[in-house]
Amino acid sequence: MKKQFLFITAFLFAINSFSQSEKYTKAMEQLVPAVDTTTSVDGLNNLANSFQRIADAEKSQWLPYYYAAFANVNAAYMMSMGQMGMADKTDPLADKAEGLLNKAAELSKDNSEIYCVKKMIASLRLIGDPQNRYMTYGPAAEEALAKAKSLSPANPRVTLLEAQDKLFTPEQFGGSKTEAKKLFEEAIKKYETFKPETSIHPSWGLQQAKHFLSEIK
Repeated sequence: MKKQFLFITAFLFAINSFSQSEKYTKAMEQLVPAVDTTTSVDGLNNLANSFQRIADAEKSQWLPYYYAAFANVNAAYMMSMGQMGMADKTDPLADKAEGLLNKAAELSKDNSEIYCVKKMIASLRLIGDPQNRYMTYGPAAEEALAKAKSLSPANPRVTLLEAQDKLFTPEQFGGSKTEAKKLFEEAIKKYETFKPETSIHPSWGLQQAKHFLSEIK
């Protein structure tokens, strides 16, 4: 009887765990596509909050924390609209994103995708006050991107970020539209063969790469 009871208990636990896992996946699948299509500050803030609610409920999953961080970073970039020296507005979102990403990193060590967002946060802090922060956050951004690349050379988001750096960095500091174009083309090729681990793992960036490539004359 005791063995039968233990078997039934284990079976019910497994069913409940599967149900919770399925619920989590469905909730994420409803949000993940918006990562690539949301372009307003309010929309990105709402998206970040939605991912954070899932993260708070699923504390053992790294992806909700990752996406919440990513959405906060993009909201800050959108808020600045490419302008430098807006640290008073972008730093609070960078702080929030960093806290969320640290939680993702605790759950998933040596993750190329996490280091990509870490690079984005460092770059965000840099453009917030470039004159005073270049020596700190310039190397931090480069280090994070290099780590992301070493962990997964085939990751198209690494190449996309490399291309953006080349495009938006002034030529006197190492920027080059010619090199940026080659990198965007390389990123697109990588996207064509890249396969996310699951339906909710990172796949963002292809349309962004195509857009930037079309803008280079």
